[in-house]
Amino acid sequence: MVSLREEIANARRIVIKLGTSSLVNESGALDPAKIDRIVDAIENRIARGSQVIVVSSGAIAAGMGPLGLAARPRDLASKQAAASVGQIHLAQVWGRSFARYGRTVGQVLLTQADAGSRERARNAQRTIDRLRQIGAVPIVNENDTVATSEMRFGDNDRLSAIVATLISADALVLLSDVDALYGRNPAEPGATRIDEVRTGNDLTDVQAGDGGVFGTGGMAAKVSAARLAARGGVPVLLTATANIDAALGDAQVGTVFHTRPERKLNAWKFWALYAADAEGVLRLDAGAVDAVTRGGTSLLAVGITGIEGEFHAGDIVEILGPDSEAIGRGEVAYDAAELATMLGKHSEELAEHQRRAVVHADYLSNYASRL
Repeated sequence: MVSLREEIANARRIVIKLGTSSLVNESGALDPAKIDRIVDAIENRIARGSQVIVVSSGAIAAGMGPLGLAARPRDLASKQAAASVGQIHLAQVWGRSFARYGRTVGQVLLTQADAGSRERARNAQRTIDRLRQIGAVPIVNENDTVATSEMRFGDNDRLSAIVATLISADALVLLSDVDALYGRNPAEPGATRIDEVRTGNDLTDVQAGDGGVFGTGGMAAKVSAARLAARGGVPVLLTATANIDAALGDAQVGTVFHTRPERKLNAWKFWALYAADAEGVLRLDAGAVDAVTRGGTSLLAVGITGIEGEFHAGDIVEILGPDSEAIGRGEVAYDAAELATMLGKHSEELAEHQRRAVVHADYLSNYASRL
């Protein structure tokens, strides 16, 4: 039986996510030598027949030096200004490094709004796929120049998980400055290394920290992203960038996150639950929550106690329980105005055209079975 590490070692389509700390020197400037070493390892993997997509942080850090900024900016306008300069510089450094092998790179800048729209998400998928087909390496980053605080992925770890699922990757490799997942800060005495994560139970006692000086995502963000990708059916290897040769070799380093095939979400349900923009809210009674979380049951008007937002038929809506707990998301079949007249009614009390499900089971995704 093939182990998960062997599966990752032989994965044909891989997403590799690199944090800012993996790309910069001690002063925070991009380090071409570091990037060359990363590219060398990636090229070795490509030579073995794999297709590689890179999710690269570092745009804001790359713009700090040219703009004379001594510290990472805090206000949104300054971050966007730094990113607008840094994205150019970052792409140039990646391009020069891959050019040593006669390979072209393509820059793909995404925002949460791009992933939140099904059509735009498909366009991004097609762009990445075409770049791969013609032998270029897609370099994906969040478009910090235009993303607002309300419309951000939050960190490139989450972005990498969404991209990996979007393109049906065979593995996601998360690289940072920590060699594996530990129960607590590995610098602390007695910190226990965790070699594999099969379910959320393996993370019960884990204490994960936040980002470092130059980055935005810490171990907590990486664990969250790894679990997210695993739920979408993509196995994950988490380790240090210093281990990149082994990570892209036999994968006998770091921590691996297993998928759970019996709980894997299809592509649409994953998108609806974790990437789509929700246009409104449906509030359910306890009976409807129980029915929805069991799975395979459509949501009917009788179980809905309230609605919020000006949504339209076909929009994605957030589904909440009696105590505002998040239950899931789904594609609503009615406009908000019409649905408001249907709340709490049994099918026989509704007009003929209102008797179909408010959210059909095929277009309803719940959080109950997350890893």
